[in-house]
Amino acid sequence: MSIIVKFFVAPDDTSAALTLRTGPGRAFESISFGNFDPEEAVVEWECLLAGDGYEELVDAGEPRIVAGEDNGGRVVFAIAPRLSTALAEAEHPRLRDVAASWVELRDEGETIGTEIAEAIVSDLAALAGSARRQSHGIYCWVA
Repeated sequence: MSIIVKFFVAPDDTSAALTLRTGPGRAFESISFGNFDPEEAVVEWECLLAGDGYEELVDAGEPRIVAGEDNGGRVVFAIAPRLSTALAEAEHPRLRDVAASWVELRDEGETIGTEIAEAIVSDLAALAGSARRQSHGIYCWVA
């Protein structure tokens, strides 16, 4: 699996959608990761942080796609406001617990170490805090 994952802060869906072809670049505050399925991850994180059911979130259309290519290539999706708020408000011990639980949920083909999972969740929580201070949303660009 070779996936580039960039979570970024943007003022609105239109601005976020403009990143589809090239990614968020320097125009937007962002963090980069790779080699995990971020669409599945954000739903799992919301389940772990907010207590919602996975199927309920998927049935509700989470994550919400903002822009995408028809051939299954690049995609930009929005992080649910509820998840963004939960991340921004979570204390470090809670984020560490969420990361550990997320590691246990991973498929056989998608192994993520606990330290890396904690870094991903913690960095995203910091980005959520930044987005909140700016009254912006968090988006994810995947290629």
